[in-house]
Amino acid sequence: MFGDLFGKLQEAQEKMKDSKLRLAGITVDGEAGDGAVKVTVSGNREVKSIDIAERLLEKDNKEELEDLVITALNRALKNAENAWENEMKGVAGGMMGGLGGLF
Repeated sequence: MFGDLFGKLQEAQEKMKDSKLRLAGITVDGEAGDGAVKVTVSGNREVKSIDIAERLLEKDNKEELEDLVITALNRALKNAENAWENEMKGVAGGMMGGLGGLF
């Protein structure tokens, strides 16, 4: 029984590792200011790029730029969180299906 449980746990660890690799290859975006600021992050919530419209680089637009970067970044991170949750649901569902017969 415990050998089977240990095997299932090792299988779950492998699935988690595979999921993290898949998430690293997924990119999601967040935008603010009608696309004036765009942020791209990986499914693992690593910032990959930030694109800022030229007009926001002027001195008078500093506050607006800061606000838009924060908004775009938060949106991108929320999208990455959703991708991560969806991936983990698949892993958890597969794991529970395999462990269900043990209890």
